[in-house]
Amino acid sequence: MVFFRNSKRQIDDADLNLEWKEKERELWVDPVRGTKNSGIVVVATVLVTRVCRKLTWEARVGNGSIQRSGPQQTHGYIMSAAVDDVAPLLHLYRDRDRDGESSISNEIPSLVPASPSNGTHASTPNQRLASLDVFRGLTVALMILVDDAGGAFPSINHSPWLGVTLADFVMPFFLFLVGVSISLAFKKIPNKTTATKKVILRAMNLFLLGLLLQGGYFHGHDHLTYGVDVGKIRWLGVLQRISIGYLLASISEIWFVNNIMVESLVDFARKYYNQWLFAIGLCFFHMCFLYGLFVPTWEYEAASLNLSRSGPGTQIVYCGVRGSLEPPCNAVGYIDRVILGEHHLYQHPVYRRTKECSVNSPDYGPLPSDSPQWCLAPFDPEGILSSLMAAVTCFVGLHFGHILLHFKDQKQRISLWSMSSFPLLIFGYALKMLGIPFCKPLYTMSYTCITAGASGLMLCIIFYIVDVKHFIKATVLLQWMGMNALIIYALGACDLFSAGLQGFYWRSPENNLLKASSHKSMKFVFVNP
Repeated sequence: MVFFRNSKRQIDDADLNLEWKEKERELWVDPVRGTKNSGIVVVATVLVTRVCRKLTWEARVGNGSIQRSGPQQTHGYIMSAAVDDVAPLLHLYRDRDRDGESSISNEIPSLVPASPSNGTHASTPNQRLASLDVFRGLTVALMILVDDAGGAFPSINHSPWLGVTLADFVMPFFLFLVGVSISLAFKKIPNKTTATKKVILRAMNLFLLGLLLQGGYFHGHDHLTYGVDVGKIRWLGVLQRISIGYLLASISEIWFVNNIMVESLVDFARKYYNQWLFAIGLCFFHMCFLYGLFVPTWEYEAASLNLSRSGPGTQIVYCGVRGSLEPPCNAVGYIDRVILGEHHLYQHPVYRRTKECSVNSPDYGPLPSDSPQWCLAPFDPEGILSSLMAAVTCFVGLHFGHILLHFKDQKQRISLWSMSSFPLLIFGYALKMLGIPFCKPLYTMSYTCITAGASGLMLCIIFYIVDVKHFIKATVLLQWMGMNALIIYALGACDLFSAGLQGFYWRSPENNLLKASSHKSMKFVFVNP
């Protein structure tokens, strides 16, 4: 009997080796094109398959109860061993780490309708959520549109202070998508400590990248110079805000989720209620400081009081109030001035386009003759306190991603997303009626609710078009932009591409490619209408 079992095992191992070798030979030919594949791709794939074969053989030797009764059963065992033991090696996405964790991932277990589960689907092949890439690409396109056309069309530019315009939805859309991606990235967490360290490292890298792009090191397309005075570097910005939201949402996803099987909506709430409490705590913290912190009278150094008057001077801003939401005396700016310093804040805030500070309002312009003292004061729209509130939008995205993981019926997903989005919109408008205005620079509660609800509705619409009805061809460009969002942001929104074009000039820096193309475009628009 022992001889028979050993002989059978040797035959099984020989068949297994033959099966894997045949698969390796098939890799050299593309079955679709009928051409040879790249040698690098084949070598990498062969290494992965051999690791899987070795792990499968060791598992079978170590467990004598595993026997093969037919070719189909052996193939199923091989696939399950490969997914369970070396699953990270089988994922072809560039954002997947070797230990099963990822930074920003669009992978979901399946788009096939099924019953609710706990989110673990080891035997189901992962698919990339195309609608998430399309939504991100649409947000990038919207960002480019409002940056380039916002000056010509103030209705789509950022609101000078109170109110919401099209441009004010760009940042919440990004934060919402970060939250959805985090929920998909941390489906499985083998080691919480290791995952936390990687999250902190990624957040630091993103923060430093934002510091490089928006800290003042690059001077824009009007100057062929670079460099920044460390004493005047801007510490916060768009990527820094995203890194803060990513850090808080990821830490909560790693440590605050209960180990509960999700078989109903009640189980779903029990699994994630700690995250919801943390998000509510952030809202409470923001509201307490926004309305309860006393803002004293302060002063700053102004470069000039008006375009007709030159020379620096010390300006005194009289406050001594509590709970003000106006530009000069709010708690958000006060905290940034105390912690960061006025020289490290954004020097061209949006409230310079208000009627009090610009004769060309809602665009930038000369100061009115009776302008207040605070018009030239610095203010950072991505400040410390407002960034903590902005992280709540990431938590809303987490909630939508959890629905995507645990509920496989597509209609049920859209229904639950809609049930989450409409209450946020209604609650946001109700807060506005109660006296909490929409204000992006302060990131008020009403602004958070209405933009998060709009983000959820946009995801419902795009998910239905792209992943349910499969209208993929019409959104290929947006999907590509979404998969390369960071590069497009650095080249477009941070003026690296335009600054690079301006570096090529003829005899004088003023005769550069950028100004030549702009001149031809303006001539075409105004001379040939």
